[in-house]
Amino acid sequence: MKKILIISGSIIIGLLLIITICASFYLYSYALARDNSSMNDEPTTDQTTDTAKLAKKNREANIAWMEKQTLTKWTETSKDGLKLVANYLEADKPTNKTIILAHGYRGKSGKVEMAGFAKMYHEKFGYNVLMPDARAHGESEGENIGFGWPERKDYLQWIDQVIDKNGADTEIALHGVSMGSSTVLMTSGEKLPKQVKSIIADCGYTSMDAELSYQLKAMFHLPSFPIIPTASLINKVKEGFFFSEASAIDAVAKTDLPIFYIHGDADAFVATYMVNELYDATHSYKEKWIVKGAEHGQAYTVDPKTYEEKVRQFLNKTM
Repeated sequence: MKKILIISGSIIIGLLLIITICASFYLYSYALARDNSSMNDEPTTDQTTDTAKLAKKNREANIAWMEKQTLTKWTETSKDGLKLVANYLEADKPTNKTIILAHGYRGKSGKVEMAGFAKMYHEKFGYNVLMPDARAHGESEGENIGFGWPERKDYLQWIDQVIDKNGADTEIALHGVSMGSSTVLMTSGEKLPKQVKSIIADCGYTSMDAELSYQLKAMFHLPSFPIIPTASLINKVKEGFFFSEASAIDAVAKTDLPIFYIHGDADAFVATYMVNELYDATHSYKEKWIVKGAEHGQAYTVDPKTYEEKVRQFLNKTM
């Protein structure tokens, strides 16, 4: 009987191990692989809501505006050998101020996903605008999405390129949405040149580990253990880092850059509590705005006038 129990236990453990490994590989492919449209950076609520309709209308208008602009294509080669692409929109009047935008998870391209923000900075603020395609997005190479961790090093290179092309007296701000928000927050923890003055972080997550765990529970009703740690180990083998290393909250705890946090209180994709955790972890100058009724990435759509004014005031203080 004891031998049967041992054999049965071993079989059960083996089956659980196989299921865990299979589930972890599925999660890894589902969430990180390029061109997987199963997950996307869109509101998870009813797409027929007034907010969703307004977002779609504004998006179409902003893309139409972008198509009329004269863009210059910039490229760089990442430290791990990927060709990365960005589109640059020069200000109508000479300025030493440049905004570098960071789009969200599975964004089609920087210039498409961030068209509304590009229009704001170009037409309202008179900034130069750089719109990179993150690795594994748009025209940039890459097979796997890094949730901001390898991308932070890519942004260091974009920053250097702006300084090289626009001069040492340039002033740079970083503005990211969703994954882009966490990307610029992770970038803030690096040693940055003095030209980088401030960061606007719209609906970012605290860490890759926390966001994937949140989504695993929200979408599949599964606990993070043991799937997330196993998928993290897979990522370590394939990409060289554990999920826990990709931490925006660790980065902001050591930055001296001013940060303006923005988040919708109806965000179902990146939980609103995460912005409070990020804000509390930040020791540098900081501001926070929770937008009532805004779903994920929709703060600008819900209240564009206030959004523009708050961003303008923050930049006037920090640039």
